[in-house]
Amino acid sequence: MSGMKDIERLIRENVDFFNSEEPFEGHFERFSARLEARQFVAPRRVNITPHLLKAAAVAIMITLSSLWTWEHVLSPDANKMTLSEVSPEYREVEQYYVHQVSLMVDEIEGIWINGQPEDKQILMDELEEMDKTYEDLQEDLKANPNDERVINAMVEHYQRKVEVMNYILSQLKEIQNNNENQINNENYETVRL
Repeated sequence: MSGMKDIERLIRENVDFFNSEEPFEGHFERFSARLEARQFVAPRRVNITPHLLKAAAVAIMITLSSLWTWEHVLSPDANKMTLSEVSPEYREVEQYYVHQVSLMVDEIEGIWINGQPEDKQILMDELEEMDKTYEDLQEDLKANPNDERVINAMVEHYQRKVEVMNYILSQLKEIQNNNENQINNENYETVRL
């Protein structure tokens, strides 16, 4: 701090000497030229390619980790196992029953002509409830992949579902035939009169 006071004292004592001198000739012109040159310097271009590559690498890593997490942790099917994952023979059994059930669902939807929409919804809800039971069996199979009891229960579930759907189809066809016969009888009576 005393150094600053010494400099300040030196300047105050020699004010006349500092105020009497002029800068060298051309000093102001050189100073102005330097200022103008600095104003017109082109801005430095920044190369963003390395930053974009880093961002792309981070995005890819996040995407891959998200997919892995979804597949192995968060997926609704992560805790389930199907018969087709047990063995090729069970894959054939499962494909057969899935195909049969799909055909029957299509047939039920095609037959349901004169039924009430509420009745159809109740039937579909019951079939979905059967599917929930099967999903529970899938979770059990995932926990015990070599347990023959679970595998047999899954096959029996498909067999029962096909039996139930066959019964439903036969009942719907019978109702449809009765309705058609009733309509035909009414038409016959109308024509006779």
